[in-house]
Amino acid sequence: MKYSTCVCFSWSLLTVAVIPVSLGEMYTSLLNVKQAITVERKLIDYLKTYIDHESERLEDVKRFYAKVSDLHTELYKGPATAMANPLVAFTLIKRLHSEWLNVVHSNEAQENTQALRSSYEKEEADLPKLEDLQGAAQGLMRLQDVYVLQVASLVRGLFQRVTEGQPIDICRPAVSVPLSGDDCFLVGKVAYEQHDYYHSVQWLEESVRLFRGAGGEWIPENAGTLEDALDHLAFSHFKTGNISYALSLSQELLHHDPMNGRVLQNVEKYERLLVRSPPLSITDHGLKRPTSNNVRTRDTYETLCQTQGSQQMHFKNPRLFCDFFTNGNPGLLLLPVRREVLSLQPYVVLYHNFITDTEAEDIKTTAHAGLRRSVVAAGEKQATAEYRISKSAWLKDTAHSTVGKLDQKISMLTGLNVKHPYGEYLQVVNYGIGGHYEPHFDHATSPSSPVFKLKTGNRVATFMIYLSSVEAGGSTAFIYANFSIPVVEKAAIFWWNLHRNGQGNEDTLHAGCPVLIGDKWVANKWIHEHGQEFLHRCSLNPEE
Repeated sequence: MKYSTCVCFSWSLLTVAVIPVSLGEMYTSLLNVKQAITVERKLIDYLKTYIDHESERLEDVKRFYAKVSDLHTELYKGPATAMANPLVAFTLIKRLHSEWLNVVHSNEAQENTQALRSSYEKEEADLPKLEDLQGAAQGLMRLQDVYVLQVASLVRGLFQRVTEGQPIDICRPAVSVPLSGDDCFLVGKVAYEQHDYYHSVQWLEESVRLFRGAGGEWIPENAGTLEDALDHLAFSHFKTGNISYALSLSQELLHHDPMNGRVLQNVEKYERLLVRSPPLSITDHGLKRPTSNNVRTRDTYETLCQTQGSQQMHFKNPRLFCDFFTNGNPGLLLLPVRREVLSLQPYVVLYHNFITDTEAEDIKTTAHAGLRRSVVAAGEKQATAEYRISKSAWLKDTAHSTVGKLDQKISMLTGLNVKHPYGEYLQVVNYGIGGHYEPHFDHATSPSSPVFKLKTGNRVATFMIYLSSVEAGGSTAFIYANFSIPVVEKAAIFWWNLHRNGQGNEDTLHAGCPVLIGDKWVANKWIHEHGQEFLHRCSLNPEE
């Protein structure tokens, strides 16, 4: 049994290993995850070569074993008689001096292993980093929270939530995979290291259950063991106030590792605490979801995400309508666009079939090489943030003929000047594992915002194109307006960010819900105030 190093903690202080800085951002874009499949295919080929070479070597080892075993079964039955033959004596001495040495210290074995390691190291730059593993784990926990998913169901490869006491499928993915005890351990450990015991308890409970079901046996590819999972789970329960269960788990851990002095000390402390105060019931201990500084409207945001893009506004407001729209532009007379007015305040419109399959693929392919981690405004600068998980690229109209065509069509539909610098370059975004963008405004809310670097005013309008479909999740939720829009492949959404008086419209607070299943691609065109003076006139009413 291999015992991996447990995270050491004393009664009063938990010591967590410092996580090295990593440049890994694979988890922020599903495109990178797909590319990782190619890397693993290469690793599989390397491993197959290693297995073939090792199989040949093991055949030689088996042959040597059979030869020596036969000698002891037949020739050496009478040692004195056998050793009387100098040839037999010589071969015995030679075998013990050199043949066993060559087998035990085989250069071939070392060469096979070194060849596999060298092949692995050639691909190492393209492999996920520690940040990717942590980000993917956080993505799973985000999906768990936003869509109220049962961890026990996720472990079985199912996406379910409990409704009226019954597990209900939110969606059934075309391809699914169950999680192992080690998978659950790593997710729980990520939460544990962030002192997020709400999530660590749930995932480590599943890890312990699965490790127990496997008899606690360690396998080479695992990073954790049953002992590791018990260790982390016991302390997680202690931190949530469930001391009696922490004691029980610690005692189970001592059964596997009876000389663990730290755990022995914790057991004594737990027992003393329980004497002083009665144990909490399982429903009383402190499993509370961590608060978030970034989502002040979390309940509304998550409710809108859970509706999977409910569009019932037409039934509530008879002023909402659908039509074939030309905007009075001659270029749209023969082929008007299907327009669906979703909201009047804020004004939000959905244009169906805005882009073709070929155009969408052109945009995605052109953006591949330029994809970088998406950033958000941080004062006068821009920075990455956990509340925006995606990668994005900026495309000029010269990057591909399709970009120019889309600019022209956006201008025809909106009647606005979208040429740079009055319109920003087209931003193409690919979302990652649990990829999302928490509630935010597209327009600048501070004079120091990077939005003003173009010196063409604030973002007056947003035009967002869906370049792909998703199986579940990924809706665009308007928080204060209280409605959400599902991902409609090849469609586009348009809304005004500013009132006629130039003030920001707070009703445009919106979010990109986490992608539950699927590969979400969008393209954003942000249009600025300057250049629209005679196209989108100010109102005579300064309050409008």
